Amino acid sequence: MNHAQRTQSEISKEQQDYLDSQKMGEIKVRLIQILIFVAFLCLWQFCSSKEIINPFIFSSPERIFICFCQMVVDKSLFRHVGLTLMETFISFFLVFSISIGFSVLLWWNQTFAHILEPYLVILNSLPKSALAPLLLVWFGATIKMILITAVSVVIFGSILNIYTGFQETDPDKIMLIRTLRGSKWHCLKLVVIPSSVPILFGVMKANIGLCLVGVIIAEFMGAKAGLGYLIIYSSQVFKLDWLLMSVILLCLMAMGLYAILGKLEKVLVR
Repeated sequence: MNHAQRTQSEISKEQQDYLDSQKMGEIKVRLIQILIFVAFLCLWQFCSSKEIINPFIFSSPERIFICFCQMVVDKSLFRHVGLTLMETFISFFLVFSISIGFSVLLWWNQTFAHILEPYLVILNSLPKSALAPLLLVWFGATIKMILITAVSVVIFGSILNIYTGFQETDPDKIMLIRTLRGSKWHCLKLVVIPSSVPILFGVMKANIGLCLVGVIIAEFMGAKAGLGYLIIYSSQVFKLDWLLMSVILLCLMAMGLYAILGKLEKVLVR
């Protein structure tokens, strides 16, 4: 009994050492990433202040930070960021809902899937930015046009990926349920969707970034506010501090949205 307890204690200690080493490795990676970013900012600021690069064209971290503070004080930045975030969230939930429903329909009816699959592949291959001017003519410079553009960028690839994940479900598990006189609904609820959870989160992580891209493309074309509008306007009037600040904010937004989905995946999968 004492020997068994000692063995269990030794194993637990080894496991703890392994977990500690993994945690230290993650901390080291994070520190290196932060140091690289800080070094880049310092080099950028130095080259701009010494005019090694043109400060008017390339700006500098200091000028971008001052621009950010000014727009926070006058509250104009909140309007642009809030509108872009709202449009991204709405288009993301539309894409996710439509993709799940349509993928279930394709999985449920294989004949319907075989008919529509070539069209989905073609539409997914179509450059969506080419549709933006047409959608602008059809719907005008409205939020409806922005949402439709963002959804069209993502929806076809999302449906194909989710449907492919449904198709890769273990056929033995489905056969077991059907042998036990389970219906197709039981197969979907008990096997197909639960086994596709990792694929669903992978698709969601890709979709959130693509929805943001779609929103920005649409705001380029016909928006009166938003980060896409701010980028295109600042490039036209040569306010490059605004432009670079908007690009940095888009990067931070994309990272934040991806991180939120990553945390949600860990919680739900657990």
